[in-house]
Amino acid sequence: MKSATIAITGASGIVYGLRTIEVFSLYEIELNIVYTRGAIAVASSEVGIDLRKFLEETARGKGEKIKVYFEDQIEAPIASSSNVDDAFVVVPCSMKTLSHIAYGISENLVSRAALNALRMRRPVVLVPRETPLGYAEIYAMLRAHEAGAVILPAMPAFYTKPKSVNDMVDFIVGKILDVLGIDNSLYQRWKGGYQDRNI
Repeated sequence: MKSATIAITGASGIVYGLRTIEVFSLYEIELNIVYTRGAIAVASSEVGIDLRKFLEETARGKGEKIKVYFEDQIEAPIASSSNVDDAFVVVPCSMKTLSHIAYGISENLVSRAALNALRMRRPVVLVPRETPLGYAEIYAMLRAHEAGAVILPAMPAFYTKPKSVNDMVDFIVGKILDVLGIDNSLYQRWKGGYQDRNI
């Protein structure tokens, strides 16, 4: 994989997006990062950072390796299907964004670029965190899946015996990489167990 777009939207769970960017930047992958107004508010509320400044700092000195766009920048190269990256990830993915993608609504740079990726048959991974899920949310996920997206809910496993929130976050980020075929050791793989069947 040579390039990827990572979009951060206004769902709770901003740490999933920040960690995904951090991990992807360790690979030789060109990154296009898109963030929304909602993501700015959530980042301030959940982790106390100015997301815009954080992402600008992340991209500083990286040249062409990391580029950052705001959701309104529909003139960005990734807004065109002639500039589709090898993979597209929305993490965390708000239900608004998921619904726009599911129903083909090109409302901003996130949904526009995601729809381009689906049309061009690139892997698209959507990471919703919402719970509980009602009919509308589940049906939107089904529509997005039928359109070609992978729905990867932020549901960490506990067989890994996580010792921190970071461990649980890494499980999800590791799963994102797994789906995209990127080797990683972010979480402990299941090696079998549950020998006592009398429980």
